Amino acid sequence: MSMHVIEVLLPLDTGRGEPIPVETIEGLVAGLADRFGGATAYTREPADGLWKRATTIERDRIIVIEVMVEHVDDAWWSDYRHRLESEFEQESILIRATACRTL
Repeated sequence: MSMHVIEVLLPLDTGRGEPIPVETIEGLVAGLADRFGGATAYTREPADGLWKRATTIERDRIIVIEVMVEHVDDAWWSDYRHRLESEFEQESILIRATACRTL
């Protein structure tokens, strides 16, 4: 069966550096699980997201939330990304889809 893994790389701090409440993260995971029938959040140890901006290195603490879908609804995910960016005061949040197959 052909599937897609959707990964939301979610920052744990707002664009102003304020921590996102745990309840907010839990609500997002629960909402995705409800909509797609399941979700996995890798929350034990935040990953460090690094990128170069001009002459400095920027850093984000992130977690990854995964869902599996048969069909990727690009419009829905684009809207969801924009809502997260606004809510978390981020310039950009990465959501990526990878084709896979179940074994």
